[in-house]
Amino acid sequence: MQGPDFIIIGAMKCGTSTLAAQLGQQNGVFLTTPKEPNFFSDDDVFARGLPWYKALFDGAATGDIKGEASTHYTKLPTHPDTVARMTAVLPRLRLVYMVRDPVQRAVSHFIHEWTERRMSGDLDSAVQAYPELVEYGLYAKQITPFIDAYGVDAICLTSLERLKANPEGELVRIAHHVGLEGQAIWQDELGAQNVSGERVRKLPLHSLLIDNPVARGLRRTLVPQSLRTRLAKSRQMHDRPTLSPASSAELRARFAPDQARLAELFPGIIKTDMQKEIS
Repeated sequence: MQGPDFIIIGAMKCGTSTLAAQLGQQNGVFLTTPKEPNFFSDDDVFARGLPWYKALFDGAATGDIKGEASTHYTKLPTHPDTVARMTAVLPRLRLVYMVRDPVQRAVSHFIHEWTERRMSGDLDSAVQAYPELVEYGLYAKQITPFIDAYGVDAICLTSLERLKANPEGELVRIAHHVGLEGQAIWQDELGAQNVSGERVRKLPLHSLLIDNPVARGLRRTLVPQSLRTRLAKSRQMHDRPTLSPASSAELRARFAPDQARLAELFPGIIKTDMQKEIS
């Protein structure tokens, strides 16, 4: 089928938007719009059918390497059918899995959900109340079904920390994995994409009051830009929340066995010392 040669499969809040933007700027690489179709994971999207998914790649030029980037694909147990659906349609595929320090990922995940009004309260309480803050950071657990289906050689493991430390070199390594024959070039002007600290907490009835085109036009006509800016800033989380020492230690202990397993699966990419960042 006309479809992807590679997929960035997550993890959420690990820099996949930045990586996808960089890959999409390379000659000979095509990324879908939307960046995250979530076709194989989300039941309502999957119900649109393969013709809808295939059409996402119609804009690719002949010879382009085609890809998409959906972090829902590594969200067990929320989306349990992803791998079975994917392998049935795409038996051969190159995959990129991007991770980061799992505790920091959980913090960014909380900020994201806070802005969407799906989580509230303090961070210590949230990591107890919302299992996904931990589950999506159990990277070995999330990637193992893909290894079983496609083999470990089909997967390029990278991390936000590696991309920050050596942007061009890491981009070249990833681009080579997905099949780009030319030299990948890092585009500094793109900057970081989808940064949690820049997100604004949604209001109640947000879709009616903010996203509605009529309401948007009235705001721009009746409300001065300076006031709109102040109101938006008032809904930002200005100080990144931090875990208490006890909660941080508990999370590190919960992540440690999975992190050790990930280091076994991808030696040389992941450090097993949980007091250090993922390399």
